[in-house]
Amino acid sequence: MSEQPSNRSITIGAAQQGPVQGDASRADVIERLIVMLRQAAEAGCDLVVFTEVALVPFFPHWHITDVGALDAYFEQQMPGPQTQPLFDEAARLGVGFHLGFAELTTEDGEIRRYNSSILVSAEGRIIGKYRKIHLPGYDSYQPGQPFQNLEKLYFRVGDLGFPTWRAFGGVVGMMICNDRRWPESYRMLALRGAELIVMGYNTPVHNPANPSSDHLAGFHNHLSLAAGAYQNAAWVVAVAKAGIEEGVEQIGGTCIVAPTGQIVAQATTLEDELVVARCDLDLTQRLRQATLNFSAHRRIEHYELIARRTGFGTPDGEDED
Repeated sequence: MSEQPSNRSITIGAAQQGPVQGDASRADVIERLIVMLRQAAEAGCDLVVFTEVALVPFFPHWHITDVGALDAYFEQQMPGPQTQPLFDEAARLGVGFHLGFAELTTEDGEIRRYNSSILVSAEGRIIGKYRKIHLPGYDSYQPGQPFQNLEKLYFRVGDLGFPTWRAFGGVVGMMICNDRRWPESYRMLALRGAELIVMGYNTPVHNPANPSSDHLAGFHNHLSLAAGAYQNAAWVVAVAKAGIEEGVEQIGGTCIVAPTGQIVAQATTLEDELVVARCDLDLTQRLRQATLNFSAHRRIEHYELIARRTGFGTPDGEDED
């Protein structure tokens, strides 16, 4: 396939974050993000992607029984007084951003907590919000483990689906951390036209439930990102919280993946680091008109027929109740 000049190329900064320790204030963290935002502006970035739960330590690693102490990690409005400087600086610089945060909201008279992210325009205006769907970990304390993953205890399953937005010259979707391990996350976004998928993640090196896979943590991270990008002909920007945070070592590996599945830029540290790449959004359409042409080559009706005929998904081919 001959390469044609793109009319829809954007420069993206993937803003990896080093650890956020327990004594760090919101103001401290916001200042770190603003520093990277300014670096991105100097590099000509149109969009900066920050990580999952970027403003505080990744608190699901601890068992917190005091509701007040738990809620201190959540944002009750976005932007709020503490986060407004980030929005103001983005608008001043003319650079959009993606930000992951813990969201506390009251809906239908009920207090609800979500692992959320927002997409913000170059004018500092919120374009869209996503709430994490694939929550890993447990809904109760796990005795004997060196740290916890209590996302199922602290967060509700996201209720906004996998929406996409026309922004930054293309179609953008969001996911968060564990969503990246499930092919349907990418496919749902691609079927809604996503050309660019942005996300943050907090992934420990050590998995207490399956320690024999610890050495594969970085490999599996990049494997899922590259496969999702290629199989759906989409750009994927995945940003880590990295390094040792409150005793928990996290993998890093922030990267930008092309729709071909190639990692075109990657972090080299476990600290605050801006990774930049020029992303040709037209490449997604060229691939989707050829090898990854869903309408021409994908045969969902045959999958459904085979499932009905073989009882696929039920033990020994037995019919489901």
